[in-house]
Amino acid sequence: MTAANATSPAISTIDTFTEFCGKLTAWATLAVMLCTCFVVVARYFFGSGSIALQETVIYLHAFAFMLGTAFTLKRGGHVRVDIFYRNFSPRQRALVDTCGAVFFLLPTCALIFWLSFDYVRNSWAIYERSAESAGLPWVYLLKTLLLIMPSLLLLQGIGEFLKSLRTLRDPANSPLTATK
Repeated sequence: MTAANATSPAISTIDTFTEFCGKLTAWATLAVMLCTCFVVVARYFFGSGSIALQETVIYLHAFAFMLGTAFTLKRGGHVRVDIFYRNFSPRQRALVDTCGAVFFLLPTCALIFWLSFDYVRNSWAIYERSAESAGLPWVYLLKTLLLIMPSLLLLQGIGEFLKSLRTLRDPANSPLTATK
């Protein structure tokens, strides 16, 4: 990698953190599968069930989904109409990505955070528990994912925005050509 093509420390830090979150997502997905199998086996083979374990599946699924959004953005797996985009030059892609970040991604993340803040704060204020007596006592932690998800997505969105700006300035040394 040449000095001109080196990734900035900010972009590198954001990408590294997002990759770490992606690995957590993979492990959470495995845990969802194992817990689901255990719930099914316990119910149908042993006639036993556990509300707490069923809620654990829900919590882990939410964790995987919410943490996985930024990772999906970093890997280019988000929804996009690729009919035209895939044929664009790196500079044209960077322009589309920049406009998408500025006009859609970043404002949406800020809006989700803002609209969720009081909801999560109220849950923490009462240390909200499951409505089921045998359920998990950490509903407030589950709802906190409503603030973590847009924060992580915003952070990765800023990283992608910075990559796009770099490509707009110097398409030949684009960090986007290798990832998209």
